[in-house]
Amino acid sequence: MADESTHHHSSPKLERLAWYLDSAFRIPGTQVRLGVDPLIGLVPVVGDAVSALLSCYILNEASRLGVPRSLLVRMGFNILVDATLGAIPLVGDIFDVTWRANRRNLMLLQSFQDQPQQTRRRSRLFSVALGAALLAALVGFIALMVWLIGLLWQAITAI
Repeated sequence: MADESTHHHSSPKLERLAWYLDSAFRIPGTQVRLGVDPLIGLVPVVGDAVSALLSCYILNEASRLGVPRSLLVRMGFNILVDATLGAIPLVGDIFDVTWRANRRNLMLLQSFQDQPQQTRRRSRLFSVALGAALLAALVGFIALMVWLIGLLWQAITAI
């Protein structure tokens, strides 16, 4: 009989990568840990792009392992948030230390391997909620544009 702990957990290589990226070093005198992800992110533009590409390796491995698309969406969202907010000077660097997208994604992968139905259900709900939020944002943006065009039209016709 195969060892189930080996079968149900992500590879040591992925665990090591997430650890290096998110929590390899402890800031002396504190309990705060950070990895190379926030350090790479200190290099404007290029650093955040390189960091996102490294994070995508875990996403790619999850895809290769056959996780459902809804879980890949959740994992991709974590990377997108990390890359987008991490790109904000100074604030983004602090955010990078706390968000830890790679650890989050590794935990999602492990959760799927341990409890596939429950993780799949949560990921579907997340994907639906994310889709609804994006649709609401799009509708709000269109409404804002229509309103602004209306104001502009009123200003032009009042002349």
